[in-house]
This record gives sequence, C-alpha cells and structure tokens, in this order.
Amino acid sequence: MSILSFGVPATSRRRWPAVLISALALVLPLTSSGLLAAATAAVPAPPAGWTTVFSDDFTAGAGSALDSSKWLYDLGTGYPGGAPNWGTGEVESNTNSTANVYQDGAGHLAIKPIRDAAGRWTSGRVETQRTDLAAPAGGVLRVAASIQQPNVTTSNGAGYWPAFWMLGEAARPVGATNWPGIGEIDIMEDINGRSSEFATLHCGTNPGGPCNESTGIGSGERACTGCQTAFHTYAMEYDRSVTPEQIRYYLDGANFFTISATQVDATTWNNATHHGFFLILNVAIGGGFPAAFGGGPTAATVSGQPMLVDYVAAYTKGSSSGGGTGATSTIQAESFAAQAGTTTEACADTGGGQDVGYISNGDWLQYNSVNFGSTGLRTINARVASGAASGVSGIIEVHLDALTNPAIGTFSVGNTGGWQSWRTVPGGISSTTGTHTVYLKFVTGSGQDFVNLNWFTFS
Repeated sequence: MSILSFGVPATSRRRWPAVLISALALVLPLTSSGLLAAATAAVPAPPAGWTTVFSDDFTAGAGSALDSSKWLYDLGTGYPGGAPNWGTGEVESNTNSTANVYQDGAGHLAIKPIRDAAGRWTSGRVETQRTDLAAPAGGVLRVAASIQQPNVTTSNGAGYWPAFWMLGEAARPVGATNWPGIGEIDIMEDINGRSSEFATLHCGTNPGGPCNESTGIGSGERACTGCQTAFHTYAMEYDRSVTPEQIRYYLDGANFFTISATQVDATTWNNATHHGFFLILNVAIGGGFPAAFGGGPTAATVSGQPMLVDYVAAYTKGSSSGGGTGATSTIQAESFAAQAGTTTEACADTGGGQDVGYISNGDWLQYNSVNFGSTGLRTINARVASGAASGVSGIIEVHLDALTNPAIGTFSVGNTGGWQSWRTVPGGISSTTGTHTVYLKFVTGSGQDFVNLNWFTFS
C-alpha cells in the first residue's frame, strides 16, 4: 500500500512478502532463481548460492501472538506523527489483539478484520523488527511469502484490502512522513475480493514526480485465480547484479512484471532502493484503492475473513567482491555503526529521512564493512548542508580502518545557505579497493558547528 495513495487503478500501496503453498500441492515448479514456488509450512532451504537472511513459518500454538523478536504491531489508524488513516483513507483501527492477529496452530499467521455491532472495523498490521533487509551491492534480494487471501468475493468483500509489502528503512524513525522518496515495494495487493493482484514501486515525490505518484509504477491488475481459496507464492527480486538494475515480481514462480532502473532518474532510483527495508503484512478495510474499484465496505461486506500466511522469507545472493555495504551505493549518514559528538535529526532534503547534524571539530562517524570492489574508486560525493556563520568552514577527512590512519582524502565544506539547504560536494580519494571500515572525521578551527551530512557515496 502506498502512503497517501488514493483512487489509482494501477496499484496503490505498501504491502508484504509471500511464499506459500496449498497443502494439496505435490509437485511445484522452481522460480527463475531456483527457489520453490510454494511450500507446505516450513520455510524452504535456500538453493545453492542463496542465503536466508530472515524467515518465519508461524508454528506456534493456536491463538499465539507473534514472535516479538521478529515482529512489531502497528496500532490504531496511523504512525505517531504520520498521516491519518495510514495515508490511504482506510477505516479500520489496527490492534495487537489475538482476535485480529494470531497464529492458528496449523502453521499460519492469520490477520482477521472484524466489524463490531456499531459498524466499526478492527484489523491487524505487522512489520518486521528488522529494517536492514537489502540487496547487496552487485547481488540480489528476494522476498517471498505463501499467502491465502481473505476468502471473500466481489459480492461480500467490498473494502477488503490485503497486502504484502516493504518500506525503506528511513520511514520508521519519522512515521513515513518521507514517503514516497524512501521507497515502497508492493509485492501483493488485492482489493474487493477481485481474485487478482497488483504489484507496484512507489518512489520520487508526491503528487506526480518521476514515479507518477500517488499511483506509482505498477503492474496493473493481474488475474490471481483461486487466490482467495488456496495458498499462492508472491515474491519480489531486487537485482543489483544486472545493468540496469531491476525489480522483478513473481506469482507462483512466474515473472509477471519487471521495473528497470532506467525508468526513473538515478537519484530517485537510488533513494528508493539502495538501503534496507522492513516488511509489512496487513489487511486494510476501505480507502482510496478499494474506492477506485467500486468502494467499500458496505452493508454486504462480511466480517472475519482472515488473510493466512504460511511463511515469509528473505534471501540474498551475490555481492561485489566480499559482501558488506557497497561503496557505490548511497550510504545514509544516520546508518553509522559508531559516532562521537553528533546528533541525528529530521531531514528536509529530497527523500526525507534523517541527517546527522550539529557536527563540529573532532566529531566522527564510523561505517563498517564498506565494499569498494576491485576496480579502484577515486571519488567521494557527500550531500551536505551548512548554515555556519560567514567565514566558518571545515574539512571532512576520510580514513580507512582506524581514525589514526592517514586520511585517504579530504574536502572542504562552507556555508550552503542554511542548515537544510542541501548541496552535493565532491572530493578526491586515493584509489581504494577491498572492504574497509570507513571513518569520516570533521575538522574546523572555529570551534563551532559547521556542517550537516545526509549521505555519501564513492565512485
């Protein structure tokens, strides 16, 4: 489901991963990646070359809550400080009650929308605790789930809106107020019991922008026969091993829609994809997307039909020479492993999220396992802003593996017109290969704060 996505027939939101199977299925095809198209309860072991980085197969007893080490519950009608009704106009209030979200004792997660006697709806929306599910630089991320959509039809399912989707990690600290720039990948959405699904990428700016928001770049409606009565596998692969990069969507192993990085400008694509994600599963009721196909809920809408999830899994494979964070990706400043003297704050730059601010002499930031590959990178570009007083400037030094090692490059930063007036500043570094811990050290003779940092990347 997309945040603030209304009346858009192409697809409209943020949703979750799925890799499920009918218990009656005996023989199942492999996807193009060699992963099983569906499975009966247990999460499939990854094929050769792939690594499982997250999974849950929901095997707790009947009526059990979710594993809180893996999942968190979204409550009410919106993120604190975020858009009301989750930005979509949906009408339910989400709870952590096992009446709405529970494990059924048969190896499934159930998310059940319920209407009370006064006509009010409750339902469930859950997210992975982890926000770092990402495609390695030069590798592939696959997210999949086996799901049975709510067993409703167009006669009794008006307003039902099940979804399996992903949001960029920078959404969580700010209640998704930086949507859609931080990226939303919708793997499966269905509305109004239409026996279909939609797949979408949301990115750029809203309204309009390079990604046609709030509609997004979508597959349009695709048939999903039997998806209300049996488990089917819904999957997405974000592939950084090809040029241009691709996002591919699969239903039961068949690739039905592909998005290429060249469909938008490089900055928009990188901001939407070159970072971690968290996964979301939910069943909304009402809102702009169901309204675009007739609306709901109505008096005929049935209460209590759950979405069932057999398992969810995320896999990765490949990387550019040794894994780690790709040096040529957009490395968000706030993703540091350690720091001294700095503070994170809300960022007004394109894509929103957070920046690292209040930086002055002697402060530093540390980033672990940055992979420079094997070709020798020679440039750093940093996104900076400064409202420092006239004549106040400073230097950013780049060090590898220890702050006490000689700097491999430096560049100067002065006033850019304000603490949220952002500019990309280039600097040279010594030719660098391999995987290193990167330190950014800030030096100024003024003793005053002199720069804010949003992101940086090497080339």
